[in-house]
Amino acid sequence: MIKIILFFSAFLLVFAGSVPARAESDIPDVTTIVAPEQGELAVADTDKGSTSSGLPIPRFVSLAKDEVVVRTGPALKYPMIWIYKRKSLPVEIVQEFDTWRKIRDIDGDGAWVHQALLSGKRTVLVKGEAGAQMYKDSDEKSGVLAMLEPNVLADVKACSGAWCEVESAGYNGYVQRKFLWGIYDSEDFD
Repeated sequence: MIKIILFFSAFLLVFAGSVPARAESDIPDVTTIVAPEQGELAVADTDKGSTSSGLPIPRFVSLAKDEVVVRTGPALKYPMIWIYKRKSLPVEIVQEFDTWRKIRDIDGDGAWVHQALLSGKRTVLVKGEAGAQMYKDSDEKSGVLAMLEPNVLADVKACSGAWCEVESAGYNGYVQRKFLWGIYDSEDFD
C-alpha cells in the first residue's frame, strides 16, 4: 500500500510540475490549468426524457464546491482542463453521460464534471459591462435598492415575466431578467 501511495504522490508531483498555465478566464475566481488541443468527445446528445438523470437538457444548476475540477471527457481518465474556484457559480448542463455532466459557463466554455460537484440551487451572474439595478419590487418606479456590478453572483428566489427576485450581499430585490445569466428567457418559477 505504501508503494502505491508513494508512486501516486510521485506521479502527481511530476504531472503538476509539467502542466502549462493558460491566461485567466473572464469569469472571476477561475484558475486555468491546462488547455489540451483534443477533438470533441464522441458522446451522443441526449434528448429530453432520455437522460441519465431523467431531468431535461439543457438546464441550469450551480457548482456545489469551492473547487470544481472539469475534464475533457466523462471519466477520471480524461485530462483536467481547469478548476472553477467559485462555489455557487451558475453553469448550464448541456449533456449527460452516466454520472457525468457536460457543463457550459457564461463564456460558452464546455467541459465535463461529476454530478456530485453540482447543486440544484439556482443562482445567476449579472452580465454585461454596466451591471444591473436591483429594485424594491418588480417595477422600475419602485426605487433602486442596489447597483449590482458585472459578474456579481446572486441567489434566485423566483422569476416571472421580465423580472427575477434575487438575493445578493444581504440585499433582496428584483432585477430585470435580461441582465442575468443562469436563467432562461421563458423560464418562470417561484
